[in-house]
Amino acid sequence: MKRILSIDGGGIRGIIPGMLLVALEEKIRQATGNGSAHLSDYFDFFAGTSTGGILLSILLCPDAENADKPKYSAKEALDIYLDHGIEIFAAKPWRRFLSRFGLLSELYDNSVLEKILLTYFGDRKLSQLLKPCIITAYNIELRKNHLFRQQKAISHGDSRDFYLRDVCRATSAAPTYFSVAEIFSLANTRYPLVDGGVFAHNPSLSALLEVIKTYNSYKIDDIWILSLGTGLSKVSYNYEDFKKKRAISIGPALVDIMSSSSAESTNYYLKQLFHSVGKSENYIRIEPTNLSSIDASMDAATETNIQKIISLADKLVSENETMINTIVEEIIADKPGKKDRSVWNFLKN
Repeated sequence: MKRILSIDGGGIRGIIPGMLLVALEEKIRQATGNGSAHLSDYFDFFAGTSTGGILLSILLCPDAENADKPKYSAKEALDIYLDHGIEIFAAKPWRRFLSRFGLLSELYDNSVLEKILLTYFGDRKLSQLLKPCIITAYNIELRKNHLFRQQKAISHGDSRDFYLRDVCRATSAAPTYFSVAEIFSLANTRYPLVDGGVFAHNPSLSALLEVIKTYNSYKIDDIWILSLGTGLSKVSYNYEDFKKKRAISIGPALVDIMSSSSAESTNYYLKQLFHSVGKSENYIRIEPTNLSSIDASMDAATETNIQKIISLADKLVSENETMINTIVEEIIADKPGKKDRSVWNFLKN
């Protein structure tokens, strides 16, 4: 059984899966009696898009003194949003003005995010991540999906390897919010990339296909996925208002629509896929179903809204406590995924 942990994109709403990760890690530590246990010890494969790609990279980042151990805990991964969220999404008034009238293509200064990523990762490379993983991006010149693959970075060397800070910059380069990420492999090949959310807001399906392709002996019913979402925006856009707006001003709305529709489609496909092989319990999706209590914009990083997102995530963790406990029991067991195990009876209902 291959166990996949997948994390959606969503900007500042990355606080939501971040808090779920903290709850999972804390419960694993309690259940095992190992106060230094990390999530990287309990999953076989990871996938992340945008904010989820950043969380994944922090979770799998190796310690400088012990390359076999993670440098950061789940709580420290969450802290990138709690400590730096306002800073990352702080647009000066003149930038807002210029971007509104199409004189700038992006709203935020990407150098702020780049400095934070440098602080977290230094010169660590994709190949050094502790577990196999994919992180999504999109190549705007080649017009094709781009997957940063930890295993390819190891097997192909510099031609497929990148600085981790550049990987995170690329996967989170949301159109209209941040400029296109022009990054280079360690072999100095140029890649012009934007946020992977344009095709895989929920990267679970990409992860499933990657595992099946990479590990030929595994089939769908040999795979178990925990997919953590940031919630789907249900903002309704008025036809007349949309029609009258300048092209540049509807950019964020289009990003919102693309992200939500992508995540919804992926969730539907995976539910149907696992159901078709009699393994509905092998795909678990946790995300808030109602974002009405917060400003769901991916860049709504005010102190007030961050507190609202924290409250929403707290509620989500509380509402799913039984499921989280069941998941923890399963992932620390010797033989995860046995259909006749009592722990799966809960997940199947």
